[in-house]
Amino acid sequence: MVIVHERRPFEQMPYAELPEQPRLAHPFFELADERVRVDSVCFGAIELSVRRAGSGPPLLCVHGLMTSSYSFRYLFDRLADRFEVIVFDLPGAGRSEAPDVPYGPEALAALIGELMDTLEITGCPVLGNSMGGYLSMWLALQRPDCMSKLVNLHSPGLVTPRMRALGAALSLPGSGLVLDGLVRIDPERWAFKNVHYFDESLKSREEAREYAGPLRTAEGRRAFRRYLRDTLAVGPMRAFERRLAALDGRFVVPLLLVYARRDPMVPPAIGERFAELLGEARFEWLEEGSHFAHVDAPDPFVQVMLPFLDA
Repeated sequence: MVIVHERRPFEQMPYAELPEQPRLAHPFFELADERVRVDSVCFGAIELSVRRAGSGPPLLCVHGLMTSSYSFRYLFDRLADRFEVIVFDLPGAGRSEAPDVPYGPEALAALIGELMDTLEITGCPVLGNSMGGYLSMWLALQRPDCMSKLVNLHSPGLVTPRMRALGAALSLPGSGLVLDGLVRIDPERWAFKNVHYFDESLKSREEAREYAGPLRTAEGRRAFRRYLRDTLAVGPMRAFERRLAALDGRFVVPLLLVYARRDPMVPPAIGERFAELLGEARFEWLEEGSHFAHVDAPDPFVQVMLPFLDA
């Protein structure tokens, strides 16, 4: 008799049991990997990896920390009949270059705008997940005409005790070397442990390899440390919150906030605080999904997102 273990939401399987391929097929690796050079004020001449699928008006997708454009793999088949879905890897993620420069949120936001200018898609709607949502909100504050609408899927961006603790830990002498050593031991296991899904059976060795790829290099690990130290720093988040508070409830572009009620990575209360600050934004809860609802709840997520984009 075979005993099947039914896992609870967010319960990780043993790493040794990870299947080689994901149980749900996707077209990500069938899409051409375009090498797009962007002449950036903050990052210099940088080459970013870009993939596209579908036809119609462009929709730019911005991934979060510890992931890459691969995270949008289940949206192509669901959106490509309506949009040209454009995904890219942020610096030091996926297959993009990792310049040795500061990775502050305003600099990264400006780079996203520079990429949009280069691709000639300025003014299109944007979907940002996690840190990508935070950066996309910064971009909207910098250049409101850069996007027509913004879908923010479970981003951070407001100071929490966890963020303060992270900043304090990374300010300690030698903390960078310690983090580098921890990641370098087994990058695939690190990626597996630090990405959490409502349905953990969606994970695979393929995903672990994809997210761990940059962490195998010194440049990729340096970029990862700078995302933690610079991008998610408390000081810029406080400045970000002050700018939101000064908007008197109305964000600079139409904004949809989508948060999962039980996400363990970014407290769902962040979404509620955003909704309080930006009362005119649309806010939606996802009951059975995670920080990465575009992976583990793509249909409910698309059902929430499309009416907003079509309105």
